[in-house]
Amino acid sequence: MYQFDVEQVIEDCCRWIQDWFAENGDGCPAVLGISGGKDSSVCAALLVRALGVHRVIGVLMPRGEQKDIADSQLLCKHLGILNVTVNIGEATDALERAVGAATPLSVQATTNLPPRIRMATVYAVSQSVGGRVANTCNLSEDWVGYSTRWGDSVGDFSPLSQLTCTEVRAIGRALGLPKQLIDKAPSDGLCGKTDEDNLGFTYAELDAYIREGIEPSEEVKAKIDRKHKQNLFKLKMMPSFPYGASLIE
Repeated sequence: MYQFDVEQVIEDCCRWIQDWFAENGDGCPAVLGISGGKDSSVCAALLVRALGVHRVIGVLMPRGEQKDIADSQLLCKHLGILNVTVNIGEATDALERAVGAATPLSVQATTNLPPRIRMATVYAVSQSVGGRVANTCNLSEDWVGYSTRWGDSVGDFSPLSQLTCTEVRAIGRALGLPKQLIDKAPSDGLCGKTDEDNLGFTYAELDAYIREGIEPSEEVKAKIDRKHKQNLFKLKMMPSFPYGASLIE
């Protein structure tokens, strides 16, 4: 039976973060977007434990008015990390107008634009302070492709990408994060719906299927399998023409 040793995972993950920075940015700060949800909260807390509070910078990125921005502020205050707020509203609206003037924007393009602008913002902050960008996606999201390619799906290193949503919550509780951040219904903060509303199944169902092979209903299983297959491309390197290999042969 599968068991999750949360304290051991925390220790191992923090050591991995320390080793990664020793090789890829010794002394550099870690920079990450802070949404006020469990993933960015847990990732930030792990970074603080691994690197120290003065080497973690949070970037808050509301689009205009964000009703739950207080959760992001709560996390930064709880951890004591340096943070900056960059409102992406004007930039997103301007780019929507500019692209829309050239070609009609699809619903999917409109949905994915803010996450991509947010990631460009995080990288702008990171490069300005000589930092390294933390990806905050978890295994459950990656399994069904619930991320935006070249948006929240990227980063320089990823502490949570092999941990399920359920496991991330367990780490958050063990680290003593505020309950409202850990148990908050996951949402992208943009479309007004929760992740589970958009997916059509719960993370509990998905996580049990991933870790223990416990199959949900036939309908849900088919939906999970279909999404997993359709979105595997997001986890792979960009295909490239293998010209050099032919020369070696």
